Amino acid sequence: MASKPPKTPAPPKAPAFKPEEANGGDSVVLERRPLKTEPPQMYQVVLLNDDYTPMEFVVVVIQEFFNKDRETATQIMLKIHLDGKGVCGVFSKDVASTKVDQVTEAARKNGHPLQCVCEPIE
Repeated sequence: MASKPPKTPAPPKAPAFKPEEANGGDSVVLERRPLKTEPPQMYQVVLLNDDYTPMEFVVVVIQEFFNKDRETATQIMLKIHLDGKGVCGVFSKDVASTKVDQVTEAARKNGHPLQCVCEPIE
């Protein structure tokens, strides 16, 4: 007795789709476009010069809150002193505003009028 392998039924065929019947004769072609996410807007944290805050305090603030070594912090402090302002770092908006708050709070606790602001980079 010869055995035949059982026949598997053919998969059902999808009904023919005619787009012109579906929407009154107009056909629509959808195109996929890859989405590109843009990087977040960056902000620079800037210290402003004043006549009352000691230079050494500014150097310590730059070292502590912006993780700069003493030499880099001194160069930034001199730029602030000579140009009236100096960039301490570039961050996302939330991080920059936190840095501003931290620097301002430390200056007030130590009795200094040091001002710190964040500005968008264009």
